[in-house]
Amino acid sequence: MTSAPPSPSPSPSPSSSPTGIRSPLRRSLGEWRIGLVTWRLLVLQTAHPAVAAGMARYSTYRSHPWRRIEHTVDSGARLFSAGPEERRLEVDRLARTHRRIHGSDDAGRPYTAEDPEVRAWVMVTLYETVTAMHELSGTRLTPIELDDLYAEFRDICAALGIPAEVLPPTAADVPAYVERGIREVLEYGDQVRYLLFEILREAPAPRRLGRLRPAWPLLRVVAARLLYSLTMADLPPAWHETFGTRRTHSAATLSWVLHHGMRHVMTRLPDHLRHRHRSTAGGRPDPRRAATRPPSRPRLADSRRARLETFFHQVLDQTGDGRVDSADLQAMVHAVCWQLELPTEQEDVLYAAFETWWSHLRSAMDADGDGAVDRAEFVSAMLDGVDRDPAYLDAGLVPAMRALFRAADTDGTGHLCADEYRVLFGGSRVHPAELNDGFRRLDTDGDGRISEKEFVTAFTDFFTARTDTVAGAALLGRP
Repeated sequence: MTSAPPSPSPSPSPSSSPTGIRSPLRRSLGEWRIGLVTWRLLVLQTAHPAVAAGMARYSTYRSHPWRRIEHTVDSGARLFSAGPEERRLEVDRLARTHRRIHGSDDAGRPYTAEDPEVRAWVMVTLYETVTAMHELSGTRLTPIELDDLYAEFRDICAALGIPAEVLPPTAADVPAYVERGIREVLEYGDQVRYLLFEILREAPAPRRLGRLRPAWPLLRVVAARLLYSLTMADLPPAWHETFGTRRTHSAATLSWVLHHGMRHVMTRLPDHLRHRHRSTAGGRPDPRRAATRPPSRPRLADSRRARLETFFHQVLDQTGDGRVDSADLQAMVHAVCWQLELPTEQEDVLYAAFETWWSHLRSAMDADGDGAVDRAEFVSAMLDGVDRDPAYLDAGLVPAMRALFRAADTDGTGHLCADEYRVLFGGSRVHPAELNDGFRRLDTDGDGRISEKEFVTAFTDFFTARTDTVAGAALLGRP
């Protein structure tokens, strides 16, 4: 991609751009009340045909919504709040991710995540959403404040390599740019409808609910209705005029109460309560939170089918469409690369190993020849394969797991220590006690580290062992 020409309006260099809490962009994005307009932003971004196609094919937001949100928040923090070096690393990581996202949508139109105009739309709608947050809460920014905010925003776009000519020249040009995009480019398609009507009704309970988790089936219905009403109230007028939706009086009232109420509450709080702060570097779990739980009593019945069905839904079907293809395996690698922050060379090795695994899955399991593997095909073929051939997993799963182990072995010792294991398998939905228990189970010789043999054996046991007494049975949590 060619470098961007000088911006028409003056903007500070990345190194001189403010990164402290007084930065207007960071301050706005860091406020908890930005969550009120997050769904509005997702709708505007997802309605772009190229974004919708990429999400349908590659995104894990259907089956892993909270992890996807966590990654997005962490990425934004690195881009907008971190220092120059961390920002550079995040820009490089995004570039590696985007170059793998391309194809044709259902209408046969080609798309790529590297398209400068698509990237510009995603970023400009983010800026516009920040201004909307202030306007909806009754604190519309002045022209000077908008210019300062947009200058800082263009700094980030330049760091991302987005050409200046595809961006609105000034803050004053943004509203017309967004309205034109809504009327001429956006589509009210299946992905948008899913965001508005279905995603919360299907999403698993967030881990942070704690003791309220049993009430999640009821809470998510209420949350879904409120979120839909708020989003419809907050979308620009051009959206309603173009797609025939409407802003009801009750939705407008809800929007006014929430935005104005949150503003009055937030502005009275000190900064450390008003703004989000990551609790650990890179969003990784803090080992100090580790706790211990007594191991559960093992079950002796043949539990392979149940484990395989769980593995299909929780691990393989990353895009949540009930089928597995190469995009799902790529999404798995993307999640791993996010946790480990691998350089390009190691990423490529991992992607190649998982593509080999997918080739094995497809050749052995795609019984109807449709280019994908569904749950029944996976479970049936896996049970038949491991019963028929002791080396069945050696053609696909084992090479992928060896590549995964070597990527996680960041110090090159040939073993995973507890910290390396936590980075690989940790996350917001994994309790520290589960990590500790899993590490102890995989460390079969009790030397305080996991060898490559122990690691690979655990995964093969997960698929082959008839009971839950083996270490690998706990890979997805205690049976």
